[in-house]
Amino acid sequence: MAWRYFGDARTMLLGPQVLVLQVAHPVVGAGVLEHSNYRDDPWKRLFRTFLSLSTIVYAGERGAAAESARLRALHRDIKGVDAQGRRYHALNPEAYLWVHATLVQGGVDAHRILGRPLTPEQIEAYYADMREVGLVLGLRDHHLPADWRAFQDYYAEVVVTRLEDNQAVHDVIESVRRLKKPFRWIPGFLWSPVALLAGRIGDLVTAGTLPPLLRDRFGLTWSAREERRLRRFARLVRVLMALVIPPLRIAGGLAAAEWTTRSGGLTTPGSAGQRNAGPGNAGPGNAGHGDAGRPGGRRSAGAEFARHAGEPRRSA
Repeated sequence: MAWRYFGDARTMLLGPQVLVLQVAHPVVGAGVLEHSNYRDDPWKRLFRTFLSLSTIVYAGERGAAAESARLRALHRDIKGVDAQGRRYHALNPEAYLWVHATLVQGGVDAHRILGRPLTPEQIEAYYADMREVGLVLGLRDHHLPADWRAFQDYYAEVVVTRLEDNQAVHDVIESVRRLKKPFRWIPGFLWSPVALLAGRIGDLVTAGTLPPLLRDRFGLTWSAREERRLRRFARLVRVLMALVIPPLRIAGGLAAAEWTTRSGGLTTPGSAGQRNAGPGNAGPGNAGHGDAGRPGGRRSAGAEFARHAGEPRRSA
C-alpha cells in the first residue's frame, strides 16, 4: 500500500509543510540550523531527500539497506548544543521517529486534501507498510506506534507538547516564499514570474495544511479568503490528477529509485559534519531491517511499475 500512495505526485505539494513540521522539533531544528546548507541550496537538499526516500520505499531490499546505512553514516557526527543550551544529536530516536511520522502523515494528508481520502482500511494497510519502512530505516519496533490509532495519538501529542517556533521554521517558510533558481543558467526574467507563482502556491499550501494550533504558534495568518483559494487549488489538482493513470502518479519516485539503484546509490560526503544534512534525512543509528516481506524488500522499481501499468484507471 505504501507503494501506491507514498510516492504519489501530490505528496510533493505538501513537501514544504512536511519540512516545516520536521524542523519545528527542537532536535531537528537545531541540527538543521548548524549543519545544513538548505538555505543556500534548497533545491539540492529537496532533490537528494526525494531520491533518498524513493530509494527506501521503491528500490528493493539491497537499495533500502544501503540507503539506510548511508543515512546513519551521514548523520553520526551531527550533534551539538542549541541556542537554549540543550544538547542534540541527529541520531536521536525520538527526533528521527518524528521525521518519519511527518512523512507518514504527509501521505495521508495529501490524499485527503488534494485527492480522494483513503478509507480506514487503506490507511491501516498504508500505515502498516510505512511502519515497516521505519524499521528499515533503523527505528526499533518499540519506537513505532502499533497501529494507526496509536500513531494519531502520538502525532497529536508531539504537535501539542513538543513542536516549537524556531529560526529553522521561519527559514523554511521564507525559502518557500522566495524560491531560488534551481539552476544558475536560468535567466532571471524567466525565473521571476515562475518563482512568484510557485511561492504563492507553496505559501498557501504550507500554511493552509498546517494544524491551526501550529499556524498560531508560528505567527502565520490564515483567512477565509485564503481557505477558499486553497480549496479551489485542491479542486484543480484533483481534476488534473484524474487524467493521470495510477502508475504515472508514482512514476517520479519509481524513476528516482531506479536511477539510484543503477548508479550505485547516493554518495556520502567524506565528513558528516559538513553542511550537507537537511530536514527529512536522519537516522537513529540502529541496524536496518530490510527483508523481502517489507516495502524496502520488494521487487525493483522498474518491475513494480510494469506490474501496475496494466491496472485500470481509478478516480483520483
